[in-house]
Formats: sequence, C-alpha cells, structure tokens
Amino acid sequence: MRGVALLLLTMSVLSWYVMLMRGWQALRMNRLANIAERSLRDAQALSDLGPRLEPAPDNAFRRVIDAATICLQLHPVMRARGDAVPPGAEWLASHLRQAIDDASARLQSGLGLLASISSTAPFIGLFGTVWGIYHALIGIGIAGQASIEKVAGPVGEALIMTALGLAVAIPATFGYNAAVRNNKALLARLRRFSHDVYTFAITGMTRHLPETHRDGAPVHVVSIDAR
Repeated sequence: MRGVALLLLTMSVLSWYVMLMRGWQALRMNRLANIAERSLRDAQALSDLGPRLEPAPDNAFRRVIDAATICLQLHPVMRARGDAVPPGAEWLASHLRQAIDDASARLQSGLGLLASISSTAPFIGLFGTVWGIYHALIGIGIAGQASIEKVAGPVGEALIMTALGLAVAIPATFGYNAAVRNNKALLARLRRFSHDVYTFAITGMTRHLPETHRDGAPVHVVSIDAR
C-alpha cells in the first residue's frame, strides 16, 4: 500500500507540474499573439514583422512570419533557376499550414500525461484500497481477533487510497479540459493570424489594414507571384 501511495504522489506532482507549465504557456502565448497581431496591423512589409516578434522556439506567430518570409524570398529565386515549384500562393499556403501543424503538435505536449493520470489514478487508488483491505483481513485472521476496533483501523487506512486516487485525478481532469480549451482558442488566433499574413503576402493588405497606413503613408505592397 505504501508503494501505491508513493505512485499516486508522483502522479500528483507530475500533473501539477504539467498544469502549471501549461497555464504559464497559455498566458505567454496570448501575450505573443497580442504583440503579433498589433505588429501586423502596423507593418508596411512582412520584413518589418520579424524583428518585432520574439525569436523563441515556442513563438508560433514568429514561425508563421518566418515561413512567409522564406517563401517570399525563395520562390522567385527558384522559379528563376527553373526549379519545379508549385504556384506561389499554393506554396505559401503549404508553408503556413506546416507552421500551424507544428504549433499544434507543440501545444499538445503534456496533454497525454494529464489524460492518463486523470483516467488511471482512481483505479490505482482503488487497487491500493483492495490490496490494503486484503492484507488487513489476513492480519486479522492470523491474530484471530475480529472486533470492530481491529477491523476499522486497517480498513480505514486502506480506504484512504481511494480518496487519494480521486484527489489526484480530479485536478488532472480539470487541468486537461482547461488546456484543451486554451489550445483551441490559441490555434484559432494562430489560424486567423496566418490568414492575415497570407493575404498580406499576396495583396499587401490584411482585413485589418486600410488602403493607407495609419500615419497616412501608402501601404507598401509585398506580394508573391501567385502563378
């Protein structure tokens, strides 16, 4: 029973670590999203965006900008060399989708562990209870005493394992559901941002941008050859 308690304690520590890290990541990603969306509204060219965004590996919005910038730079060069490349708009869309898929995979990190803990912890606790009751009954049988005082103590200790399993599983379940909701919201923002970047790369405009920049200067049209 001591081994079961140690296992549940380890699972609890792991689940809380994942939940705290995912909560911090969600706050950070929302901050990065706000910066990226504001920078795109103020930009006159995609090349203006890179220096404004934090070049961290987990900054999915910077990776979207990098993917679009690489397409803008490489596509005309590869066409000039006669390389077999898809049309510019199609190639750009493919790179942006890949950046979104990479971000989605990164956001899934830790969710499998939370799901496993939330689903298995109650059964591990129940196993500890059954194991504890079994050994308690064996001990009572050997001692030859079956009074309520002799039964209540060991059985009560065994039942604590079930409560401990639930105490581990319930927070992990709430944490998993919260992380899934945050992931959906962040991916929705990333897809909208990617759509704006795609539109900006093709036409020089986004749905947030008027025909002139905020300071009245013309928007610098940065477009990729769609052919």
